[in-house]
Amino acid sequence: MASIPFAFIYVLNNGNPYERYLANKYIPSHLEDMGYGEEDILKQLYIETKHSINNNVYHGHYKVIFKDEPQLEYLYGVTKNGKNVVQFCEKETLITSNTYAEMTTEKTIHSEQECIGYLDNR
Repeated sequence: MASIPFAFIYVLNNGNPYERYLANKYIPSHLEDMGYGEEDILKQLYIETKHSINNNVYHGHYKVIFKDEPQLEYLYGVTKNGKNVVQFCEKETLITSNTYAEMTTEKTIHSEQECIGYLDNR
C-alpha cells in the first residue's frame, strides 16, 4: 500500500512509463522510416502535457524540431488502437528564442500527408 502514493507522485512528475516506452519505441523508428536521420533533426524528445489531448492517442508524445525549420515544433503521438504513429496537424511556431506559442495547421516542409487534430476528440 505504501507504494501507491509513490507511484502516483512518480507518474505526476515523470509521466506514465508505459506511454514513454511506446513513444520512445515507435516514434524514432517512424521518423527513420520517413527518411529522417540525426542530420535532419535538431531536437526530439518525449513530452507530457498538463492538459488533455486527442483521446485516440496516448497522452505522452514527442516533439520534433527539424534543422531546416527551427521555428516550428512538430508533435507526434502513438494511437491507442493499433500503436500507429501519427503527426498532429497543429505545429507550434517560435515567438522568441525559447517561446513557442502560436499554433498553425498550414502545410509545411515536414507535414505528413495525413495528420490528426491535437485537440480533437477530447
